[in-house]
Amino acid sequence: MRAMVLDHPGQQLSLREIPDRHPGPGEIRVRVSACGVCRTDLHVVDGELPHPKLPIIPGHEIVGQVDALGAGVTTFRLGERVGIPWLGYTCGRCPYCTHGQENLCDQPLFTGYTRDGGYATRAIADARYAFPLGEYGSDAETAPLLCAGLIGWRSLVMAGAGERLGLYGFGAAAHIIAQIAKWQGRKISAFVRPGDEPAKSFARRLGADWVGGSDELPPDALDAAIIYAPVGALVPAALRAVRKGGRVVCAGIHMSDIPSFPYHLLWEERQIVSVANLTRQDGIDFFRIVPEAGITIETTTYPLAHANDALSDLRAGRLNGAAVLVP
Repeated sequence: MRAMVLDHPGQQLSLREIPDRHPGPGEIRVRVSACGVCRTDLHVVDGELPHPKLPIIPGHEIVGQVDALGAGVTTFRLGERVGIPWLGYTCGRCPYCTHGQENLCDQPLFTGYTRDGGYATRAIADARYAFPLGEYGSDAETAPLLCAGLIGWRSLVMAGAGERLGLYGFGAAAHIIAQIAKWQGRKISAFVRPGDEPAKSFARRLGADWVGGSDELPPDALDAAIIYAPVGALVPAALRAVRKGGRVVCAGIHMSDIPSFPYHLLWEERQIVSVANLTRQDGIDFFRIVPEAGITIETTTYPLAHANDALSDLRAGRLNGAAVLVP
């Protein structure tokens, strides 16, 4: 198999030939047909997330076909189309796992971070943490749903049922969740980097009701705001934009420091919450509504060997929608 491997954070990935691996008990091996390039991958590669398994094959938005079954696997069949997400394993024993919060497990494994991921021609996963995908959507369009979509969905649920929703950072996750929120009948305010006219046009094309810079206020106070950009300064900006009792959801796994801000921005029962990882139930709920919502996924595809180019384009903000590696 071929794989793009990270040896040390801060370095570029290198293309390697690696002997094919065989799934252990309870595992499946997947022939990768597409793997999304997520901002979390950037955080791993750039050393912003601590203690990755090294060397590591990044990538956790994996779509492919099962080509080998480990002992005891009965939930999948050879040739079945599956998705492998960020959450790769939980212990099942800690208080979080036993109380329906496996996303907060004390001893988890994460695909492309603490277990090898999908920047490769094959990937191995714990069968319990893979999703059957059926035949809906192309592989490249489906891959971003495995994190941008799933984390976006969890953040949307945490934002509550308010009608007026603000999205800060209109990248892979926001362009998916904006469409779901519009399908739900909400009004969307999209906040992009000041002066980024292509991003403004992109947000309008996907149905945003108001589009502006992240330094602007929308015409009406928001019921909730979701921050997808890893920029701590957006937290007080979003607090200014939400109504009394409104909620600001920080959806990223990493964010720059939040600057100090006056208490009156938080007062009147405004809330700041964060999203951590996902649960398998999130995936079941999300993939059930994807066909109904009729989501259009905007992708830019790259060959596997060009993974460094995809990461550079994502880092520099040169992408609309999602980047996807196609081995």
